Amino acid sequence: MDLEISPALTIPAPELRWRFSRSSGPGGQHVNTSDSRVELSWNVAASAALSDGQRLMLVTRLGPRLITGVITVTASERRSQLRNREIALAKLADLVAEGLAPDAARRRATKPTRGSNRRRLAAKERRAATKQQRKRPSLD
Repeated sequence: MDLEISPALTIPAPELRWRFSRSSGPGGQHVNTSDSRVELSWNVAASAALSDGQRLMLVTRLGPRLITGVITVTASERRSQLRNREIALAKLADLVAEGLAPDAARRRATKPTRGSNRRRLAAKERRAATKQQRKRPSLD
């Protein structure tokens, strides 16, 4: 089953690698016999689904998460392997979508208004007066 990240990007199922192992945590006797923990890996560096620009953006943004160009997510929240598979797919889709999201628009700095400047200076004067009153009276 292919993983749809966005209408423009779909990761084909053959590029996804699944690994299953025993999950820790509650589950009774059943947990000792079932491999419900899921590891989903995808090779970003060798993927045919990505353009060169997308690949560069993902490798740059997800750099610390990548190990030799492969991104891996795990899921062991549920007792069911099927539910953990769904969670792992959702985690991978979120990571890739976040890595490909455009940068947020930079904030343009503006000058403070005359009123805000006046209020700031008045507050500073009040604070200075309060501190001045705390001083010990002079001997003069």
